[in-house]
Amino acid sequence: MQQPDPPYQRTIRSFVIRAGRLTTGQAKAFDTFGAQFLIPYQATPLGLSAAFGRVAPTILEIGFGMGEATAHIASSRPGDNFLCCEVHAPGVGALLKRVGEQSLRNVRIIQHDAVEVLDNMLADSSLDGIHIFFPDPWHKARHNKRRLIQAPFVAKLASKLTAGGRIHCATDWQDYAEQILAVLSREPALTNTTSNADGYADKPDYRPLTKFENRGLKLGHGVWDVVFKKR
Repeated sequence: MQQPDPPYQRTIRSFVIRAGRLTTGQAKAFDTFGAQFLIPYQATPLGLSAAFGRVAPTILEIGFGMGEATAHIASSRPGDNFLCCEVHAPGVGALLKRVGEQSLRNVRIIQHDAVEVLDNMLADSSLDGIHIFFPDPWHKARHNKRRLIQAPFVAKLASKLTAGGRIHCATDWQDYAEQILAVLSREPALTNTTSNADGYADKPDYRPLTKFENRGLKLGHGVWDVVFKKR
């Protein structure tokens, strides 16, 4: 008999706060654009239409790094709202700089743990999509328990999606790709969007190739996209 997955342990975080100084440009972006595009963490539900100043499909991005892909996607999909969570200040500053310089009005940023944002700020059935691109693979076996994509967390994500809403994950670690595919496949509220025999999706046009990803592909590294939708 298969044992149920353990409950999601909030004492085990999927990220480590890394030391890093803001560049002059990132610090200036906080000062210049922070009031417009940053949303403070709160322990009460967020009104998405009020936060963005309009009613539109909302995509949650978890862990956007330096924001290169985020800005590209937001620019190419102006009809969607993008709520972006990242804990690292240099990455937040970098995305603020991109958003301000490119006049991207459909991006808002929360500098906080995405799990607590999901628990306290986002209502069930409030999101039309969730993007998780290249989450920390925690590649050593003894650290695999720190990986973000675990069954209880995926169930939480699914509860926040509208019917037909999509979860899109991408990773360049094959064993993590296998884990992501397996975990999402076991979630009863979700169904795979691809008909590919291996279960992995073709890279959607909206997700750009980052410099890091291009470098890896030239070295022969693989990249796997997993896209599921809520039933």
